[in-house]
Amino acid sequence: MSQEQLLRSGAAALGVSLSDLHCERLLAYGALILKWNKVYNLTALRDPGTVLTHHLLDSLSVIAPLARQCPDSASLLDVGAGAGLPGVVIAILRDDIQVTCLDAVAKKAAFIQQVASELRLKNLRGLHARVESLNGSYQVISSRAFASLSDFVLGSKQLLAEEGVWMAMKGKLPEDEIAKLPGDCEVFHVEQLTVPGLDAERCIVWMRKPSV
Repeated sequence: MSQEQLLRSGAAALGVSLSDLHCERLLAYGALILKWNKVYNLTALRDPGTVLTHHLLDSLSVIAPLARQCPDSASLLDVGAGAGLPGVVIAILRDDIQVTCLDAVAKKAAFIQQVASELRLKNLRGLHARVESLNGSYQVISSRAFASLSDFVLGSKQLLAEEGVWMAMKGKLPEDEIAKLPGDCEVFHVEQLTVPGLDAERCIVWMRKPSV
């Protein structure tokens, strides 16, 4: 199968229908990761096939769950975005969501800006800053293998909008991390994911501030 066929079939298995433009942009994004990786060391992966499964399809696995939690336009902050995962993939699939990919490493934020420019994604921007120093308000704050749940929540809680949600992508269910969450944060749903071509456990831990 071609890369496009693998991408389409993998996305379909995740309940995501890709348009021709989605496919074109996702594959171009994967190619940009590999191209910039030679200089910027964005990811340990060097092979197009593993970038497709471990990055593109892994990030596409959040699209259907995100649609259920956030059906309408929103602002999303992707913390510790690195090469832009899952933020760039969300921006490609959801042009109604304004995506900010935040990273403390300047060259990674610069890469996101380059992706936004080359793929003409007006709803995407890269931001070089530390999450603790940031101001603003976001309906969704996401992370992918960024930090412990408590560090993620404590570092970003000043940025979470009223009735906003945290979306933490994790591997195996992090029961120890959930047990250590601060009292002003509650887990309201854990979503188990199966990513095509990826023989590893995946889940999303959804969190919010408790209603008073």
